[in-house]
Amino acid sequence: MALDQYQFMQKMTERMFFTDTDKKALRDHANWGQEIAPEMADHFYGYLGRDAEMNAILNETEGRVHRLKETFVEWFVEMFTGIDNWGNKYADRRWRIGIIHVKAGIEPQHVVPAMAAVVRIIEQKLKSTDEAEELKESLSKICMIDLAFIEQAYIEVSSSAVLHETGWTATLFRRLILSNLG
Repeated sequence: MALDQYQFMQKMTERMFFTDTDKKALRDHANWGQEIAPEMADHFYGYLGRDAEMNAILNETEGRVHRLKETFVEWFVEMFTGIDNWGNKYADRRWRIGIIHVKAGIEPQHVVPAMAAVVRIIEQKLKSTDEAEELKESLSKICMIDLAFIEQAYIEVSSSAVLHETGWTATLFRRLILSNLG
């Protein structure tokens, strides 16, 4: 069940209708993204920190939140720059970020609402720009693609662990899941 990150990126790009126009809009506003990234990190981790379960994970080790905020800033800016025009390197980095979330125990149930909070704040900030609608739509698309990587990482890691531990085939595993849906 190994995921090909680049094929997954291509599939998500198609499904989200993430176009060259979106890429240009993001690149054209990369400086703005860099400028607001630290504030967005504060909002993201502030939101997560209000949840008792996430607060415990975030503060397991001293300095963890500070390091996570630095990583968030890098991630946020990369959404605007695309690293390599949203190609192999971008897909690989998003996949690694998803795996890191799995290892840290930061589940989609925490990340998705926190990302939604950040998107709302971005939308508020965009009201003051001339190209607000175009950039809002482009950012929304790339955020959803990035979230898909995090969710897919959970699915892939969980499925792989079950298959490894049980010796089941992927077909049997899928059949068991479907048979338990009622």
